[in-house]
Amino acid sequence: MPDIKVRVGQQNAIKVVSSIAGESSGTLAGLSDVNVSGGLENGMVLVFNSTTNKFDATLELTPGTTQNLDINGGSF
Repeated sequence: MPDIKVRVGQQNAIKVVSSIAGESSGTLAGLSDVNVSGGLENGMVLVFNSTTNKFDATLELTPGTTQNLDINGGSF
């Protein structure tokens, strides 16, 4: 697969190098660190679970009794 190049200003620069190695499941559910055991529904998001070290598909961004959520969208 060739390198993907984009022009930034007057200079060519490699921004993304993409490659796929080994087996590829083609789905998020096929990844070993994603848990979708409860089934999938519209509106679900993946939330990291530090107890299982997996991303759980859920409708709740903050499971449990603590419902505080800080979202940092970064700087643009």
